[in-house]
Amino acid sequence: MKMGCRRFFHGSKGFLFYPRESFLSPLPRCSSHEATAVLASTSPKKTTASDTSFCIQNPYPFRNFQMGFSNSSCSSKNPDFSVESADEGSIIRSKQMAEDVETVCRILTRDPHLSSYTCFLDQSGVNITSELVSNVLKRLSNAGKLALHFFRWAEKQPNFKHSSESYHSLIDSLGKIKQFKLIWEIVNVMRDRGLLQKETFALISRRYVRAKNIREATLTFDRMRDFGLTADVSDFNSFLDTLSKSKNVKTAQEIFSDLKHRFSIDLKTYTILLEGWGSVLNLKKMTEVYKEMINDGFEPDTVTYGILIKGFARCRKLDEAEKLFQEMMSRKLKPSPHIYCTLINGLGSEKRLSDASKYFEMFKASGSPLDVPTCNAMIGSYCWAHKFEDAYKMVSEMREFGVGANARTFEVIIHHLVKAKRIEEARRVFRTMQEEAGCEPELNTYTIVVRMFCSEGRINEALQVWRMMAGKGIIPSMHMYSVIISGLQRIGRLEDASFYFQEMIERGLRPPARLYGDLKQALVDIGKGELAMQLGTKLEMLRTTPLMG
Repeated sequence: MKMGCRRFFHGSKGFLFYPRESFLSPLPRCSSHEATAVLASTSPKKTTASDTSFCIQNPYPFRNFQMGFSNSSCSSKNPDFSVESADEGSIIRSKQMAEDVETVCRILTRDPHLSSYTCFLDQSGVNITSELVSNVLKRLSNAGKLALHFFRWAEKQPNFKHSSESYHSLIDSLGKIKQFKLIWEIVNVMRDRGLLQKETFALISRRYVRAKNIREATLTFDRMRDFGLTADVSDFNSFLDTLSKSKNVKTAQEIFSDLKHRFSIDLKTYTILLEGWGSVLNLKKMTEVYKEMINDGFEPDTVTYGILIKGFARCRKLDEAEKLFQEMMSRKLKPSPHIYCTLINGLGSEKRLSDASKYFEMFKASGSPLDVPTCNAMIGSYCWAHKFEDAYKMVSEMREFGVGANARTFEVIIHHLVKAKRIEEARRVFRTMQEEAGCEPELNTYTIVVRMFCSEGRINEALQVWRMMAGKGIIPSMHMYSVIISGLQRIGRLEDASFYFQEMIERGLRPPARLYGDLKQALVDIGKGELAMQLGTKLEMLRTTPLMG
């Protein structure tokens, strides 16, 4: 590709899609011959567009700012810097691992009914290791039932033993579908096998908090002692952090007051509470905690200032945030990249583009290496101002100066394009994202694009993106199922909506009550009350029948 030529957009012939039955239909019981055929179809392939691509030849001149890199720093001519051969083996192993994970996930997600996946896994030829199992379980974080089935299959493989990490991934998945009875059975197994860690209890507490069961979360923290583990201040901080980040900072503050005598409270304890009050936009309480921190003899550091600045920025008190920045500088504390990101994001969201640019320039002049999050913050600022051409140009410059864009880069642009109703442009950027190395769309990006098409009434395109995602072995979340089901319902495709509702239940995901209520009423209105009743029965079984370990 020529310098200055950016292959950013592609033609408008559409995405490369897979037929519905290829990924969503149940698989039959398989013979060895059939398994071989299916496994061939599940081998990861690079998705490419079949249409002709074209380059944007920099239609707007680059501004005078530079990204702070010297091209010579990346030169392969440096005789003292040669890592190609040393890294080659790890690159190959990493690529093989990614392919194996995708192969396993594609096999598992082909059959929502879980009727025939084992024979395909047995004949997949994939080398089952702790790393592979942990990575697959992380990919199945939104499908607790499926994660449990894969976990069981893996532990039956010759010479394989689960690690603490794989147990934790399973617990996280099961916690999302509120299978806490089974989780405690798993805890007992981990104890018997010597794999239990304090992190296990932190994870369970986090899932109880997300399930809005604060009492059980607190009891879980205390139960560490029953399993021979002693909590220290880092565990206490972790628990307070879990509460604070789930909008339960008031409870966290109460527990802090009740239990602070048991631990040697440190600066991090206070910064957690500061961040919690800032996240719920309560500057008064945040200021009170800050004063208490000072009275207890703790001096604010860079992290503390970063949290205070973020709290004021969230409340749109950006002038106060900038004053804190200046105060920090006067104390000879060097701002972290995160602080610059916070100010750039805050100012950009208020359409103060010139001010956001000022802090970006200050960051480049600070001597810190330019990083992707800070560039993404500046790209977001351009998008808030609807200066998408400048955002695209910055993506090009990131490539040119050795700072590669990531999935979040494109997600930011797509999000703002959707908000601006520039649907076709968002569609093209999404296509480009799929072909950019290291920018493979993630679940959140797919959700944004599916929601975009559903809101525009372009349900067939939403379903095509859905199937593309399924082809990658990515499991939809409950929120994404809600989007597609509601979209289908709005245009009267109630049988299709029922299909996805049933699939969601079979994967162990509990739908919001309103989602079922709306679908049920719509089915009853067209004389399909029996179908509504069948879905209700399955939903009730999901709610009342615990999974068995």
